[in-house]
Amino acid sequence: MTTQLQSFIAGQWRHASGPMYATEYPHDGSIVAELHAATAQDVDEAVHAAEKARLQPNWAKLKHHERAGILHRVASGIRERAEELAQLQRLDNGKPIKECRALVASAAGTFQFFAAAAETWEETITPSRGDYLSMSVHEPLGVVGAITPWNSPIASEAQKLAPALAAGCAVVFKPAEITPRMAIELAKICQQAGVPDGIVSVLPGKGSVVGDALVRHPLIKRVAFTGGTTVGMGIQRLAVEKLMPTSLELGGKSPTIVCADADLDHAVAGVLYGIFSSSGESCIAGSRAFVHESVYKEFKTRLLEGVKRLRVADPSLEDTHMGPLVNMAHRESVERYVAMGLQEGGKLLAGGVRPTGGYYEKGSYYLPTVFEGLPNSARMCQEEIFGPVLALLPWKDEADLVAQCNDNVFGLASGIWSRDFKTAWRIGSALQAGTVWVNTYKLFSISTPFTGHKMSGYGQEKGRLGILEYTSQKSFYWGLNESPLAWAGA
Repeated sequence: MTTQLQSFIAGQWRHASGPMYATEYPHDGSIVAELHAATAQDVDEAVHAAEKARLQPNWAKLKHHERAGILHRVASGIRERAEELAQLQRLDNGKPIKECRALVASAAGTFQFFAAAAETWEETITPSRGDYLSMSVHEPLGVVGAITPWNSPIASEAQKLAPALAAGCAVVFKPAEITPRMAIELAKICQQAGVPDGIVSVLPGKGSVVGDALVRHPLIKRVAFTGGTTVGMGIQRLAVEKLMPTSLELGGKSPTIVCADADLDHAVAGVLYGIFSSSGESCIAGSRAFVHESVYKEFKTRLLEGVKRLRVADPSLEDTHMGPLVNMAHRESVERYVAMGLQEGGKLLAGGVRPTGGYYEKGSYYLPTVFEGLPNSARMCQEEIFGPVLALLPWKDEADLVAQCNDNVFGLASGIWSRDFKTAWRIGSALQAGTVWVNTYKLFSISTPFTGHKMSGYGQEKGRLGILEYTSQKSFYWGLNESPLAWAGA
């Protein structure tokens, strides 16, 4: 059944002023929801309402612990609707239901964490160097814009919304055009939890329209963006014109390194999970596997056996490993990269085709794909595919290994498999990446900062200090001198 969705604009549930469009379930192409796209006019209305709402006493005068109470209620609201939200996200982007449940739980945990961070907020008295008391305080930036991707909506949205609300900001959201549902549901939960009307708005629509208007708006004081590097660079160029801070979580081409002494059971399982979970539609996907030549043959054999066991199936089934890709257009993009890998001389070891028969014919499914025989310089090894495609690359010399791993414009994440902590530390320290996993992969903690290097972006998400990304710093000096300032001639 098709659901009619409304946007949340300036404290009102209503249709946006742009044309109607539909979202589809990647499993079978059926229409899931219909809604109107937002326009630049809607953005302007939402931003002005947010600026007014954030200055009202019912938000501006709240103590940190009072905002913490609201965030706790948001976390509870998510948990009360956990299964419903997981099923809705499955329909939005086709993720396997188990992954959707984990993302919903992550979103609830994010609000809980930043509630605790707000509850225990402390300002700093700085060391005095004279007859004065000096201190540093943090104030909310104002109205911030949040632009989120389609691959993990509710988790991405929580990671922006929770710290912004904890800091006392107002937020105007632009969720991915094709996956708007989770941001809309999150706005409903925020409203029920006591977030004042106008503090949160959700405006689905095209990035070229809604995102552009949001970034350009003079009242927007910060933009938090997760998405493609090209779009992120465009946002940064616009932000520079108004000296606006941004955080950009962009693309990745993450290396995973299997050392000669690695536990191959762990390494094989970790590499499979790192690239094929979420159907490879992840910025941190471990898409380049550098395997030491002494274990390359055995690792390859075990890996391909593991690929055969992966279940590419209906995302509603509990035992599904990989669901469909997000839509047909994205599948075609993945197929172009596979064709490119073959043209560049790569040998296809697994996958590289669409599954056939039954519901596969209607959905945007693609089989887990493994290449070997490509140099690290090949385009397929250099560019983000954002799909279930792995390149195997043997290595021998550690210095050359590190050079190859770093020979890429991206620097988001990486993985190392070794029994020797000194080896893992030495290699991990040399990698140009914001996150290094050792003997595991794709684990996250909301308490641990997440950032990128090089073209993978910058700015911090997660971690206790993530709140400060949504604040401006102000210094106070309190004079303690008994006599007037001597300069005045007293």
